[in-house]
Amino acid sequence: MIGGVLTAAIPVDDPADPRIEEFLGLRDHELRRRRESPGGDLAGIFIAEGDLVVERAVRAGYRLRSVLVDATRTLPLPAAVRADVPVYAAGEEVVLRITGMAMHRGLIASLDRGPDRDVDEVLAGATRAVVLENVNNPTNLGVIARSAMGLGADALLLDPSCCDPLYRRASRVAMGEVFALPWARTERFPDGIDQVTGAGFSLLALTPDPAAEPIDDVVLAPDEKVALVLGAEGPGLTEETMARVGRRVRIPLHGGVDSLNVGAAAAIACYVLGRGRP
Repeated sequence: MIGGVLTAAIPVDDPADPRIEEFLGLRDHELRRRRESPGGDLAGIFIAEGDLVVERAVRAGYRLRSVLVDATRTLPLPAAVRADVPVYAAGEEVVLRITGMAMHRGLIASLDRGPDRDVDEVLAGATRAVVLENVNNPTNLGVIARSAMGLGADALLLDPSCCDPLYRRASRVAMGEVFALPWARTERFPDGIDQVTGAGFSLLALTPDPAAEPIDDVVLAPDEKVALVLGAEGPGLTEETMARVGRRVRIPLHGGVDSLNVGAAAAIACYVLGRGRP
């Protein structure tokens, strides 16, 4: 279905068809991570799911390789799917193998990753950055990326232990906003923190520690560049990273609640740090 008419789709009924090999194993996060990592058999590509997410990936400059749809789909494909992109119409057995369900009315696309950005490039024009340590849950990463993009952050940095922002579940939860948010990998923490301070950023470590400074009390200079540093759900930031950051801030909580999900906490903190900005 290209440009509104399902005429160029290529029927595929065999899960072993080599033309759709890139789409297999989507339900196994660890398998996909290995396959899409450098040295893996699918290095250099990623999978995006959903019409809107795929449109935003293409808009951000990622090149479509191929598209897979349920053969029962009747909706037109997004305009971003050009006529020269192969579109495969998956039969029931193929859909079941890939999704675990007998029907999938959405869209799955394979795209080229493109070259990685470095930290200096991502921070060059930024004034609000979100820096993550060991955030390896794709859902949390997707929430953080979407919140950061929508609430005024203009850079995302991840240490090597964080999951892939382009992983299918992360980009789906982020509604494709991760494609527009400039991001890069730092060196391993705590040394990676020095790359952020070296670019002129002040650091704020977000923590539920009651002894930390309430984030509402933070006063920033008009031209101050700030990086919000967050750790994984549960353990939070390591002590080594905390020591390197220095300044700790918290979101005041009520009702005996000791902490928030890292995605929710990131959204609140990004909102607070973005207030008053154009």
